[in-house]
Amino acid sequence: MADTRFHINSNEYLPLRDVVFNTLRDAILTGKLVPGERLMENQLAEKLGVSRTPVREALRMLELENLVELVPRKGAQVLDMSEKDIIDILEIRSALEGLATGLACKKMSAEGLVELKALEEKFEQAIADKVLEDIADLDEQFHHLIFASTENDKLIQISKNLQIQLYRYRMAHLKLDSSIPAIIAHHKGIIRAIENHDAEEGTTMAQGHIKYHTEFILRAVRNRETK
Repeated sequence: MADTRFHINSNEYLPLRDVVFNTLRDAILTGKLVPGERLMENQLAEKLGVSRTPVREALRMLELENLVELVPRKGAQVLDMSEKDIIDILEIRSALEGLATGLACKKMSAEGLVELKALEEKFEQAIADKVLEDIADLDEQFHHLIFASTENDKLIQISKNLQIQLYRYRMAHLKLDSSIPAIIAHHKGIIRAIENHDAEEGTTMAQGHIKYHTEFILRAVRNRETK
């Protein structure tokens, strides 16, 4: 396990297990730890400068987010997703995005709409600058703001869990430059629907957006598998 790939991100306000969890989750989502890689408690503890207990607890937390698999007597392994897993998650995401955007068309405040437009401007600037992690993060913020405007805590939490699982694959998707103009057009269509309080149009635009994401994410996964 190469020392240069990731380091513990200390935070004095969080329990040590959460610090280890955040560090390992970030390493998985950004590809520093790859699907199929073995995660041994003793090696991780030594590398991160902690005892095995917070590492063990963090691995259990990662298992709950479907990012690792704990195998008896063999330790943990970074999980990959099958095409079916991705399709299943994105089918749920499509329904949730449609619901959230429809609600946002009715509930989003004028201030929220201004913030949404500002995020879209930053998103387009990140595209111009070709900074993939900023593009992914701003896209995530754009959709999170829509969910936040629904004021439905359960809907927001479910959405966050799905976003975490798909982050690796969205990054692969964004590397396909041909997808970018369509994403911008979808975002602008969603903003227009919210601005016009058109819930039906908002739902349709959001679900079409996820359908498009699905096709590109699957293409990126297939390209990776053929290399």
